[in-house]
Amino acid sequence: MRVFSIATGAVTETDTLPLRLTDQGFVWMAFSRREFEVLQNQIQTTLEALCGAALLDLHVQDVLNNQLPSHFDFTSDYDLLVFRRLATGQTESDLSRPGEILHRMSDRGGPTVLRRIDTSPVAFVIFDRVVVTVHPADCAIRESFAARLLQAVEMSAHQQMNRMPTSPADLMLRVVSQMVDGYLNLRRELTRQLDHWQSELLNPNTRFNNWSALLDARLSLHYLDEICEDQRAAIQDWTDALNDQPLNPDDHSRSLELLKVRSRDVLEHIERVVHHVQRLEQSAETAVQMHFNAQSNRTNDIMRTLTVLTAIFLPLNLITGFFGMNFENFPFLHAEGSLLWTELGMLALGLGLPFYFWRKRYLGKGI
Repeated sequence: MRVFSIATGAVTETDTLPLRLTDQGFVWMAFSRREFEVLQNQIQTTLEALCGAALLDLHVQDVLNNQLPSHFDFTSDYDLLVFRRLATGQTESDLSRPGEILHRMSDRGGPTVLRRIDTSPVAFVIFDRVVVTVHPADCAIRESFAARLLQAVEMSAHQQMNRMPTSPADLMLRVVSQMVDGYLNLRRELTRQLDHWQSELLNPNTRFNNWSALLDARLSLHYLDEICEDQRAAIQDWTDALNDQPLNPDDHSRSLELLKVRSRDVLEHIERVVHHVQRLEQSAETAVQMHFNAQSNRTNDIMRTLTVLTAIFLPLNLITGFFGMNFENFPFLHAEGSLLWTELGMLALGLGLPFYFWRKRYLGKGI
């Protein structure tokens, strides 16, 4: 559990639940999923004291559900956003050891980059001056953002305006943006891996045998596409909820516009990931089709070459078979010079037919 009190130019961290809100700023309470499950009664009591409202039972179940897809929901007291981030190959800890991690190895085959396409949900509960986040155990996103938040205190006032979140909703969008950046980095690694496979598929001098890994890659890309579609739908619902809020000519209006801008930026990044994943799926499918087309063309070339060789030797076999018949009265067979003329005729056929087939482009490269 990590609890931060965030105000203009100041961030303080404690490891206990807050008793009251400060005059300015807001509070960020970050829990692992098992910690939230163990401490949910104390957390509900704290939210009731700080915000005058606790989480609904259905939303508590959503927060604790490790298989929940990305989605957005809201009440009159708070908003709930669940956003799936890239996992790091670990499971949740048990109830007797909240917050600790139990590592596991992914059973997905293929390259290491495919094992990274594993996700876990992060839940954001957004009140007016309190934000509660529920992460998987040992969440690198939480630790990275918390470190950046503490470093921002040491910066100048102008730099703090860009680094410090101004509201719980702003903090949520910054964390979500950092999650989407992880998908963008994964996109580059997937591109390099698929480019390598495509070069192997289209290389006629190599035999491609890594079909299981390629199938895993296509399934992983399809899974990643579904994840990003859910993310886009969740952020779109959040953006629509912001657009439904009325604008007033005060400071709140400007902060609302900033939230809309940041939400559109996150949505645009998600759409870039979706577009690229779909393009990688099409590219992988096209590479497989081109591979089999190339193999089919190569087989056709081999069969055409064998057919041409058969067509060359067929008349030669006919001549040898004709003169090999056992007849006593065979005028030309016993004539002087018949062997020479037969050999010349066979030589002419043996040279003329390959030249004819070569002119017809039945032989040679560039067919």
